[in-house]
Amino acid sequence: MSDSDNQASAPNLNNLVGQLLISMPSLNESFFSHTITLICNHSSEGAMGLVLNHSLGVPLDEIFDQLDITNKKPTNSKAPIMSGGPVQQDRGFVLHSAGPTWDSTIPITNDISLTVSQDVIQAIANGQSPEKFIVTLGYAGWDKNQLENEIADNAWLILPADSSIVFDSDIEERWNIASQRLGIDLNLISSTAGHA
Repeated sequence: MSDSDNQASAPNLNNLVGQLLISMPSLNESFFSHTITLICNHSSEGAMGLVLNHSLGVPLDEIFDQLDITNKKPTNSKAPIMSGGPVQQDRGFVLHSAGPTWDSTIPITNDISLTVSQDVIQAIANGQSPEKFIVTLGYAGWDKNQLENEIADNAWLILPADSSIVFDSDIEERWNIASQRLGIDLNLISSTAGHA
């Protein structure tokens, strides 16, 4: 592997958009215990991400009912809604495969986009959904320098987002799969590691 390959694989801590945060065992007593979070926005003012592996146990068709969407023909109405994070848990976000766009779609990576407008939910309900998608309620937010400090304190591992982890892996296995991509078994690390 060349030096340029090493530099390409090292995350830019000034812009973590499109990176997956894998929680370390030190976060086991928090909301972020065993989570994998996709960073969707990162600037000098802070960061925003969506947790990908905490199911709310609520099927998607309940959202359709709450939004009074009629003429439903969804392809996956029983898909679970994720808890995207502890902030604004009544606000919805849809991560989806790249391709079609809606009123407020922004690209996160070459093959993952984020839409926050209701028209994507309408499209999903009408059977015109993106090929792959995850619906979340709430998000994870960090103030200025907070995420960078947490990374420096070894609270998170960082992995470039991979759509196969985001969309294709079992919800319960995403944290393990992501850490194993880094060659680490986090189940073998104590939550008190590094503490005297």
